[in-house]
Amino acid sequence: MNRSSIRAVLFDKDGTLFDFGATWNGWAGRLISKMSDGDAELAQQLAQACRYNLETKSFFPDSPVIAGTNREAAQCFTDILPQFTLEELETRLADEAANADLVPAVPLPPLLNRLRAADLRLGVMTNDTERAARAHLNKAGITDLFDFVAGFDSGYGAKPDPDPLLAFATHCGLKPSQVLMVGDSSHDLIAARAARMSAVGVLTGLASRADLDPFADAVLPDIGHLLDWLSITV
Repeated sequence: MNRSSIRAVLFDKDGTLFDFGATWNGWAGRLISKMSDGDAELAQQLAQACRYNLETKSFFPDSPVIAGTNREAAQCFTDILPQFTLEELETRLADEAANADLVPAVPLPPLLNRLRAADLRLGVMTNDTERAARAHLNKAGITDLFDFVAGFDSGYGAKPDPDPLLAFATHCGLKPSQVLMVGDSSHDLIAARAARMSAVGVLTGLASRADLDPFADAVLPDIGHLLDWLSITV
């Protein structure tokens, strides 16, 4: 892996651009409370289904919600809420997610502007919906800094498949070897390996260094350390 050959950076969203726990742990607790409407037993069932700890108000590390698609998150609740179709649950989750209060992992505009000043193309590929992704980027005031934004429903597929990553490379007119994928989950890094891209893990999600090390060229505390890793001084 030659860092000097990198011409584009593709970011995951949740746990990478935005701190996962600080953003989604409290959101999930409020969503479960709203969906259970005061029914403590139902709240516990919903929490168990998506692997969320109501006492600590945090996701368990093996929750399918962490790296899964919006559809996979909705599927957690179909047996418990049979009065709703899967499509209705997907819409409900997407609407709630689009309005989440996001906590950036680092100050994003300065970092992204420095990456762009180094002539790097930037993109976002998330297993969230594209609509929610754009809402979150808009809220953070950074949409215009990205050349490419895709969700699991954008027509390219979802991670850990490599296809959405390869779509970014094609969009930028680059070889996969010229693209760096940055993410907080093994899904992100496995997708990068399958696409023959460089892969950097960050620890602003719920995965540990030990979880990410086998698939990564490097594991960094957060995306703010990319500048040093890429030797960017501009």
